[in-house]
Amino acid sequence: MLRKISIAAATFLSVVTINAQKNKNSQLERPKLMVGLVVDQMRWDYLYRFYNKFGNDGFKRLLNSGYSLNNVHIPYVPTVTALGHTSIYTGSVPAIHGIAGNDWNDKETGKNVYCTTDESVQPVGTTNAKVGSHSPKNLWSTTVTDELRLATNFQGKVIGVSLKDRASILPAGHTPNGAFWFDDSTGNFITSTWYMNDLPQWVKSFNSQDLPGKLVANGWNTLLPINQYTESSPDNSSWEGLLGSAKTPTFPYSNLAKDYQDKKDNIRYTPFGNTLTLKLAEASVEGEKLGSDDITDFLAINLASTDYAGHKFGPNSIEVEDVYLRLDQDLAQFFNYLDSKVGKGQYTVFLSADHGGAHSVGFLKEHKLPTGFFGEGMEKDINDKLKAKFGVDKLINAVDNYQVYFDRKLLKDNKLELDDVVNFTVKELEKDPTVLFAVSVTKVQESTIPEPIKQRIINGINRQRSGDIQLISHDSMLPPYAKTGTTHSVWNSYDAHIPLIFMGWGIQHGESNKPYFMTDIAPTVSSLLKIQFPSGNVGNPITEVIGK
Repeated sequence: MLRKISIAAATFLSVVTINAQKNKNSQLERPKLMVGLVVDQMRWDYLYRFYNKFGNDGFKRLLNSGYSLNNVHIPYVPTVTALGHTSIYTGSVPAIHGIAGNDWNDKETGKNVYCTTDESVQPVGTTNAKVGSHSPKNLWSTTVTDELRLATNFQGKVIGVSLKDRASILPAGHTPNGAFWFDDSTGNFITSTWYMNDLPQWVKSFNSQDLPGKLVANGWNTLLPINQYTESSPDNSSWEGLLGSAKTPTFPYSNLAKDYQDKKDNIRYTPFGNTLTLKLAEASVEGEKLGSDDITDFLAINLASTDYAGHKFGPNSIEVEDVYLRLDQDLAQFFNYLDSKVGKGQYTVFLSADHGGAHSVGFLKEHKLPTGFFGEGMEKDINDKLKAKFGVDKLINAVDNYQVYFDRKLLKDNKLELDDVVNFTVKELEKDPTVLFAVSVTKVQESTIPEPIKQRIINGINRQRSGDIQLISHDSMLPPYAKTGTTHSVWNSYDAHIPLIFMGWGIQHGESNKPYFMTDIAPTVSSLLKIQFPSGNVGNPITEVIGK
């Protein structure tokens, strides 16, 4: 009798176990948390230029346990911040998603438009309307973060964090639980009424700590003995800019604490801006309980101090190298935090960049490499020639994003045809020795501009928001405002060749030199999460990364 009962019990337990396994296998598997890390102005070669000085748990952890794509490029011009973040998260290009630059000129009014300014919303956490009145309303396409919200019936949470408004707002999409950026007037992180009417308690608690003041309290000195920074030019190189009250661009920056109190944006140019951002990211994981259940959440992080330091000091400065060495330590700490909080192997990370950066003009000249300044005095010179030809002054309204905008009102009032003005201007611009190509945006396809530049112009031109003429400069020509430090915007590899590494749940280890584009990131993440591609997506999933 007992034997019959035991057999029956065993049979029952076996059936229960099999059914449980079937139920488990029938559940859709996703990571608990998706983390996007976009390192502002990170050239691909930085991964290996500083490799020997990285520790094992930051960039090397990504490279040694993740999947690295070594041949990823930006498929449009201009290569600037707002476009980069938007294209990463939409899988689309400016011609489609609508973000045509960090700012652009409205063709009808002639007024400058900043990419995320929204006067219909109010600042939250500050009284400064200029800093706080921002939203994603100018973004026409959905983001992968929007699609995650839709796929989970808005149960999966999305948070965006950055020092920059545009770099937290655009990646987080239209429907996030929050997007937070740094307010230079208060030293706090803020948001707008697009998202909420009051800061969450966890953000208020974070702000109350005055972490920025604590981070800069001891100034900024090199992490390693300065003679070990052999990947960089000597300190106090002539092409470096000045930080705060410093008289020379040299370590240590002992006045940083006072400089921060005088002008809080000084923290942006130091490694401590990245530290601050990652600490806010950790606070968001805790405060929003990201990755705490089986519904995937998304944390979109922009590390912006790499961009500010690059603009200020240039890629070959000890300052930039130190920013990356300290970021490596910050990333190691952040990954360890996620391991303990979410669980190792329970989250997926991708790391990429919104654009790269050129070598400084002074650096290139010192090493006898081709360089110079592009378009000095161009706008005035061409306006003078236009006046002589058509009898109207200041027909050019702006030169922005390497594009020429004409004043529509002046053209109409003086009965001038846009095509006539554009054709004349293109011929004059082609005489400029710093201009490689100048082309009417309506005639790119029929031009003799070679690939891949032609396609990048087409992808970058937004019919309603871009200029009337696209300019392409000669290699390593920087705009005149970049007398020190550096900038970016062009199609060349130093601006358009970016890192891309995936690591964690669902990612196999490896690397590839096959060609891919920035726009392939969103569909790859979408495929991993098994959600719809963003609405304007033109990219393709990188199947070798996810093994399918």
